[in-house]
Amino acid sequence: MIKQKSKLIIVVSEDWSFWSHRLSLAQSAIEAGFNVTLLTKVNELEKKIKEKGINVININFVRSSKSPLIDLLNIIKLICIFRKEKPDLIHNVALKTILIGSLAALFNRSAVVVNAFTGLGYVFSSNQFQAKVIRLFIKPVFRLVIRRRNYWTIFQNPDDLNLFDNLGLIEPDRSMLIRGSGVNTSEFSQTIDINETPVVMLASRMLWDKGVGEFVGAAKRFREENIKAKFVIVGDIDKENPMSIPITTIEQWVSEGYIVWEGHSNSMPEKLSSASIVCLPSYREGLPKVLLEAAAVGRPLIATDVPGCREIVKNGENGILVKLKNIDSLYNAIKLLVLNKEMRQSMGECSRELVESELSTNIINTQILEFYKKNTKQ
Repeated sequence: MIKQKSKLIIVVSEDWSFWSHRLSLAQSAIEAGFNVTLLTKVNELEKKIKEKGINVININFVRSSKSPLIDLLNIIKLICIFRKEKPDLIHNVALKTILIGSLAALFNRSAVVVNAFTGLGYVFSSNQFQAKVIRLFIKPVFRLVIRRRNYWTIFQNPDDLNLFDNLGLIEPDRSMLIRGSGVNTSEFSQTIDINETPVVMLASRMLWDKGVGEFVGAAKRFREENIKAKFVIVGDIDKENPMSIPITTIEQWVSEGYIVWEGHSNSMPEKLSSASIVCLPSYREGLPKVLLEAAAVGRPLIATDVPGCREIVKNGENGILVKLKNIDSLYNAIKLLVLNKEMRQSMGECSRELVESELSTNIINTQILEFYKKNTKQ
């Protein structure tokens, strides 16, 4: 008798996010004998994802909080899909999707639900009125949903786990710490920095809470002090996020000569290898993928001393942690590395060693697959 494959449904807001962060996990699950289906907003990657042996179902997810009717319709759609597909495991990724997927999964009690927080984002990091109102509403929903017996929670850093525990939003014995989504150490191979003038890079979506403003402020200081360094920003506009930076502001920074803005990149291994130093002065993270990738190619890191960033930046070893929203602290850290090539090289080597020993996709995927197998027939 042929053993029936366990069904895994992965729910991610957009196909590009799945492709960059969860594809290797899905492939590992297929190799382990799972039938994998992705529920996501399909943009341009549907064909590529299907070619990897993954079933794809299009859902019109909207990441902003301004479309409650669409969110309600998506919950109904997910209820219907879960009933039809009868998954053994449902893996929801990121806060908004966790809310929608968890509510829909209430109507499919046979499935084990895994909710993977990738950071708490705008809702928990911002003190804006809108964020406070959203927090007020979602806290009781979390208490109602993700504390249920068949629901498990994954956090990428201990700060987020402890926060949710202190707020009474999770069951500690059904919560896990798995540090990020890992990085492919073959794709992101270690390279040598060959820049004569150091290149300082920030790679992220163009959001204020990624510290882009502080990065530009540090770049201005370098120009005023006449210290040679090139400041490069890689990343696209994210119009759905309340913290999105207007394109007119970015264009002004470029026209004033403080930064080079290269927009979105589909070749991050090469892009990060072109940097001498990689910065992320973010206000809060899960465990930032870009710092993992930068560490893998052997670059020194500079990031804010906040949850998520300090999971990958070991201060004084593979990089420097700086004060939150503090241009002076960021400027001094960048200056120290720009003027010290040997320190950059030494920290870059430590970055690569950290990834290889603790944070590769093989290590992270193995941890998640062990949980999958333990809770299914595989």
